[in-house]
Amino acid sequence: MTINQLSIFIENKAGTLVKVLKLLKEAEIQLIASTIADTVEYGICRIICSEPLKAYKMLKDHGVSVALSDVFALELDNKPGCAADAIEIFAQENVGLTYLYSFLLNGKGVLIFRTDNAEKAKEIIILNKLAFIAEKDLSLLV
Repeated sequence: MTINQLSIFIENKAGTLVKVLKLLKEAEIQLIASTIADTVEYGICRIICSEPLKAYKMLKDHGVSVALSDVFALELDNKPGCAADAIEIFAQENVGLTYLYSFLLNGKGVLIFRTDNAEKAKEIIILNKLAFIAEKDLSLLV
């Protein structure tokens, strides 16, 4: 029901992001989605990729500050309002989202999020029969 996400801490200076991307390229790891949240001194690059455990180990071995975490990935129809409808279900149950990003893949919307109550989020997904992407499904998508 969840997938692995890499969170890479990078300095806000020229060349640091490209170093990470080149390492992933050399390891033949396919990026599926990424987002960067920045502050003045550093950024957090969040990545969904084809082989997150391999990527995590390889980046650690190269001295990159990286964390691996579980996030939810909902599959949505590619129609206006589907993301709002899905998020509303969580809001009605008082489950907050810590962060969220989305993208299109194979004609479907994908909503990636982390929540302050993972157990309740799992329950909501099951009870509302929301389509989700599991870790084993990622390699089939790329």
